[in-house]
Amino acid sequence: MANTYSQIYIQLIFCVKKREKLIEKKWRSELFMYITGVIKHKNQKLYAIGGVADHIHILVSIKPSLSISDFARDLKTSSTKWINERQFINKKFEWQIGFGAFSYNQNLLDTVINYINRQEEHHAKKDFIAEYKELLDHYKIDYNELYI
Repeated sequence: MANTYSQIYIQLIFCVKKREKLIEKKWRSELFMYITGVIKHKNQKLYAIGGVADHIHILVSIKPSLSISDFARDLKTSSTKWINERQFINKKFEWQIGFGAFSYNQNLLDTVINYINRQEEHHAKKDFIAEYKELLDHYKIDYNELYI
């Protein structure tokens, strides 16, 4: 086969260090635009990006040659630098170590996109910890309570 064809949809979740509520509404959309640019620069396709003050969700399709860990690291590193250069907060911004990565079938994309686009509404009812544990349990991923 002369070319590689793939369909890999991943939802990434990044949490602010210590789950602090540092991503303010007044600059959140700028952050999402910046991350969108990084994703496009890496030749990956973004389907949705959203979040609240303490975490973000990103739904992308990625090429099989790309390491999910490297991709997540690059997004977190570049966005951290971008936030700190703009001094949006009065201290050093950092993402928590690690990330969530969940794969989806194409027939679930609309559901996941809707979920990501409605993060504000969703988190008015449920906090990050409860949401994250539900995802981990749903996907039968073992985890240590200390690192949630």
